Amino acid sequence: MNRPIVRHAPVIGRVPHLLHGGDYNPDQWLPTKETTWKEDMRLARLAGINTLSVGIFSWAALEPEEGRYEFGWLDEILDLMAENDITAVLATPTGARPGWMSHKYPEVLRVNKDRTKNLHGGRHNHCLTSPVYREKTTAINTALAERYKDHPALGVWHLSNEYGGECHCDLCQERFRTYLQGRFDSLDELNQAWWTGFWAKTYTQWSHIESPSSHGRGEQDIHGLNLEWMRFTTEQFVDFYLHETAPLKAVTPDVPCTTNLMGTYPGVDYYRLAQVLDVVSWDSYPEWTGTDKDAAKGARASFLHDLTRGLKGKPFMLMESSPSATNWRPVAKLHRPGVHLLQSLQAVAHGSDTVQYFQFRKGRGGSEKFHGAVVDHEGTEQTRVFKDVAEVGARLAELDGVVGTDTPADVAVVYDWHLRWALEDQKGMLQERTAYERTVMEHHRAFWERGVPTDVIDSSLIATPGYLDRYKVLVAPMLYMLRPGVPEAIDAFVQRGGTFVATYATGYVDEHDRTFLGGFPGPLRETLGVWAEEIDALYPEDRNAVEWNGQSYEAVELCELIHAETAEPLGAYGADFYAGRPALTVNRRGEGKAYFIAARTGADFLADFYGGLIAESGVERALDADLPAGVTAQVRTDGTTDYVFVLNFTPEAVAFEAAGETVELAPFGNTVIERPRA
Repeated sequence: MNRPIVRHAPVIGRVPHLLHGGDYNPDQWLPTKETTWKEDMRLARLAGINTLSVGIFSWAALEPEEGRYEFGWLDEILDLMAENDITAVLATPTGARPGWMSHKYPEVLRVNKDRTKNLHGGRHNHCLTSPVYREKTTAINTALAERYKDHPALGVWHLSNEYGGECHCDLCQERFRTYLQGRFDSLDELNQAWWTGFWAKTYTQWSHIESPSSHGRGEQDIHGLNLEWMRFTTEQFVDFYLHETAPLKAVTPDVPCTTNLMGTYPGVDYYRLAQVLDVVSWDSYPEWTGTDKDAAKGARASFLHDLTRGLKGKPFMLMESSPSATNWRPVAKLHRPGVHLLQSLQAVAHGSDTVQYFQFRKGRGGSEKFHGAVVDHEGTEQTRVFKDVAEVGARLAELDGVVGTDTPADVAVVYDWHLRWALEDQKGMLQERTAYERTVMEHHRAFWERGVPTDVIDSSLIATPGYLDRYKVLVAPMLYMLRPGVPEAIDAFVQRGGTFVATYATGYVDEHDRTFLGGFPGPLRETLGVWAEEIDALYPEDRNAVEWNGQSYEAVELCELIHAETAEPLGAYGADFYAGRPALTVNRRGEGKAYFIAARTGADFLADFYGGLIAESGVERALDADLPAGVTAQVRTDGTTDYVFVLNFTPEAVAFEAAGETVELAPFGNTVIERPRA
């Protein structure tokens, strides 16, 4: 089980460096452009910035009246950037329409779940189906592509901004029905898949189907409908992205296109959207505290970086981050000394070939005027934050060798949007506290704490022939939904020597959110060697225990009652009427093993369990060392040289031994170790 090391091309082919920059809004400074713009170029060079994102939310400045374009200001700023060796991440402005469009063509405004139409204000308030909006999008994007196709500053196309939300207008309802007719051969098939006989929900005409609505309860209780609506919403964004990129690809086929994602944002299946992106980009805003709690924050951010990298399995772009306070957080805390460099190198360590910010220069008004920025309202290079950014620029300039390098991993953890939609929709277990995202992150963290590089993958990838051959360990917490081909691929993975770890709430429903018959975990019953008969949901104050390896570990929230069929019990429950029943099992199948964790536990159990599993399975660690709490290591490699990033997410200085040498890290400190690839 291994995968070949791949050296990827730089994000921008002609720029073989890590990109450093951020969102820049020169159109907001038009009245003072003669002084402000030139000063911005000077400050950018001083901070080691080699890229700026321009044109995001600039539609009103680019097309102040229908059909009348004003490109002069954009010409000027792109010329200035080219003169200063700064590459443009040039945006299409479609994330926020100009006012004239909303008032002249109200069909472009979204309709909410309760069937009320939005007013003009805000961003991402457009109907993705609207022919008018699509026509206007094509026009502005074509004009941008034709005008700047040969401009020396153009490096990447940035499509819109943070796709999200949904529209329930009549146009979208018709498009949804057309989508469903492509998914199902007949209404009978749809009714069977959605189990609409429940509460007399059976559909007799396609025209009767409407999107889920909170208005008068609507049809929110048909789980299959809810699931297909979320899938349809994803396809809406995929289709709109392709519509947006069509004129760009026609005119500038060699310029990569992206749109910035938002971690585990639940409204869009990013694995599907990533299929049409040339490069994945995302916006990362960890909620740092400046205390030892930042180890947990660091683990979460690392998971999100690993997830983003896994969307296409290659380097990504950190499109937005804050160099200091994030103004929309409940507590807009400043970054402590060292934290900005730490979070920047953390992104690079996990596969980013860029470090970019929102924002370059703070605006004077609007809801983000106090958001962190490279250039403060004070306007000079004398601020602490500017110096922190310049430090990042200097460090990135030393790491050209990292550009395009691979991030090999022997371990994969499954995170699945479709599964999450279904699990959070189900009525049972804990309902409001299913905690799928948190649970997956907790399992991922057990590897992070030991410096074990880990991929985060979608369950649909599992069914791809040969895909799992690259891994030694596959972890799938709460694999509630089993999509077609997944159980068979997992069983084959185990039989040929892989190690599979599953938990409670596995194998309950199929891809239509219908329960499996014949006992849970459904098609994985033979692989895991257990039958899950019941699941006990605990009140917040309830506690049980998992007795294993001579220790007692706390069990909380969910305890599944299982029968070990071909599996060997390793641990047992310590309390309640199911005391003594299996809580941890292993099933030896073929050349491999399948583990089943029946209860939700704390981090102590996961740390001990995965610590043993790491040693047993021989997975690669970034450093052969006992890492102090809150310290992790991640490796990138070109196949010849490893770049090992060692990161301290604690406010204390630490020291430890690795490969016969002492590694010392300052509070929130870091180091990058270069070594020959073993």
